[in-house]
Formats: sequence, C-alpha cells, structure tokens
Amino acid sequence: MQDPILVVSANEQHCLELCAALEGEDYRIRLLDSLEHLAGRITGCDCRLAILELDSLPVDNRYIRKLKRKNPSLRIIGFSSRSFHPELQEAIGSHIYACLGTPVDEEELFFWVKSSLEV
Repeated sequence: MQDPILVVSANEQHCLELCAALEGEDYRIRLLDSLEHLAGRITGCDCRLAILELDSLPVDNRYIRKLKRKNPSLRIIGFSSRSFHPELQEAIGSHIYACLGTPVDEEELFFWVKSSLEV
C-alpha cells in the first residue's frame, strides 16, 4: 500500500477540492490543518509527499529548510493564489518540488504528484 500524501491547508474548501481530486485517482490522503499537525504527523511516518497551501499557512524559508533537513526524502508541492512569494524565494528555488496556482489544475496536479512519487 502506498504512503499517504499529506495535504496541509487552513482553508477547508481548498483542502476538500484537492483531496477529492487525489482520492478520485486512488491516492491515500491525510488532511492536516496546520503546520504543527504536519510536524507531529510526519515524525515516524514514511510519507514521501506533502502538499502545502502557501496562502493560509505561516510558511517561511526557515520552516521549509528545517522540514527538509529532518525529512530529506520528503517532496514538497506548494499551491497558492499568488504567483510571487518573496518570503519563500530560497525555499522555492531549493526545497519546493513544484508550486501550483489556484484553482489547482487537476492534470498539472496529477503530473507533479506522480513525478514526485516516482523519484
């Protein structure tokens, strides 16, 4: 059985839409509503992919760096309504595997999820 994909967003509507799309493709999902829940859930988990909503979470370069240092095999996909995140410039260049716009295009989402899980 495949490892779950962690979807983290404080925006319930975005979470439900994203999870419905992923579950429709038979991916196992764990829905989380905060970064604190992510930190607690990822410890001892073999999760290989986390999808973070960058608009509703207090994410910064330091948080992403720390997350990747503790979980080097974790792939991170971000999604956001904003096309530019100056506060995440380092993280997007080094640690975030892909960053998608909202509303999320399902075809693009499936491409990045599949490619991140195959690596």
